[in-house]
Amino acid sequence: MAIHRRFPRSRRAGACGAVLALTVLTGCGGGGAGSDGADAAQCRPASGKVSLEYWSWVPGMDKAVALWNSRNPDVQVTVKTVPAGNAGTYQNLSNAVKAGKAPDLGQIEYDALASFRLKDGLHDISACPGVRQAESSFADWTWSQVDFGGKGEDGVWAVPQDTGPMALFYRKDIFDQLGLAAPTTWQEYEAAARTLKASGKGRFITHFSQTDPNWFTGLLWQNRATMFQRDADTWKVTVDRPESREVADYWQRMIDDKLVATDLQGFSPALYKAWNTGEVATWISAAWGYSTIRDNAGATAGKWAVAPMPQWKKGEQRAGNWGGSTTAVLKGAKHPAEAARFALWLNTDPKALEILNREGGLYPAAKAGPQLPALQQPVDFYGGQKIFDVFAQASKNVDTGFTWGPTMTDTYRFLSDGTAKATGGSGTLADVLKQTQAQSVQSLREQSLNVSQ
Repeated sequence: MAIHRRFPRSRRAGACGAVLALTVLTGCGGGGAGSDGADAAQCRPASGKVSLEYWSWVPGMDKAVALWNSRNPDVQVTVKTVPAGNAGTYQNLSNAVKAGKAPDLGQIEYDALASFRLKDGLHDISACPGVRQAESSFADWTWSQVDFGGKGEDGVWAVPQDTGPMALFYRKDIFDQLGLAAPTTWQEYEAAARTLKASGKGRFITHFSQTDPNWFTGLLWQNRATMFQRDADTWKVTVDRPESREVADYWQRMIDDKLVATDLQGFSPALYKAWNTGEVATWISAAWGYSTIRDNAGATAGKWAVAPMPQWKKGEQRAGNWGGSTTAVLKGAKHPAEAARFALWLNTDPKALEILNREGGLYPAAKAGPQLPALQQPVDFYGGQKIFDVFAQASKNVDTGFTWGPTMTDTYRFLSDGTAKATGGSGTLADVLKQTQAQSVQSLREQSLNVSQ
């Protein structure tokens, strides 16, 4: 849950609609070879008992794995609880792959998949039983993330787990007091910010974090501002583009006019206090954010509501995405067929999805996710609103063409460093885009990748 939810009680989760067909687990793998030469022989099921190891940071994952183990005595999985990806797990996984000691499966966020593929750290599971047939069981844009938009022609490198379709969490009680409706456009959102500031109670519409470049990326995503493009084996960096500058200029104005708090970091005690006191009145966040507010702003129970993201043009229905992970079979796995089978089950079985939503806050990538009973019910903390209806619709409005670069860790670092300076008064967010553009081009070249201008 990175591309982003920190655990415990922090980030990640997304989906569509439809009924899950369990037959996806029993189909035969398609033919053809992925870029690592995957074929049916490499994904032939084992003849005896199999033991698998899985690294994950999702709370409650052990309960889902226990259910699998009770149903599959011949394929037993051991789960190792690890820190979130960028908190150390990705580096440990990379080291383990190099040493030939990697676990069979690992939790990897969508934005980190390309990096692991670049390092030859993933196993192409496109020929494993049931994998190609599973595509229709997941939200379209999530599958495009695991096959890199290649419709399986260039391999399938993981199974989607959860997503983070974004919406607007807002303090309905405060908005009602000020006669404000939920803003439907970014222009209305700015107007609401000015009303909040004028109320004289020291309120900010939201916080602009220096440490969450993935959040800012979600805002770019909504505006169709993909940061990278790929043509065969050539990459083009598109961080600094008109759609991105529109987003940057908007938030720069909000920062300059002191309409947003710039001294509060995401997932911090100070932010939680600001939520509890009403100092910060909204949070543009992902589906998994419902539990972050619930678990850290208990004094505000019943006062929040959820609305679609404000739009750049009135009448549009676009959503960004913040976070989401996959279950990947790692290079060197001795039993990729069984590993892929477990990954498919974990992310499509209704009971497994229920456990991971209840225990870990995951919003499933499976199309059947919104049909889970827990996601059909009113949520007391949000005034009895059926908030997941909003996220189900948002998931359908996420741009499927958004492309992650192969060195996103570097790009995020560049964004974060630049944002810290801009929010501190040194430069602007538009400057950050230009700098990140140039730095990302250099990062790709240092990896000996082809880059077009």
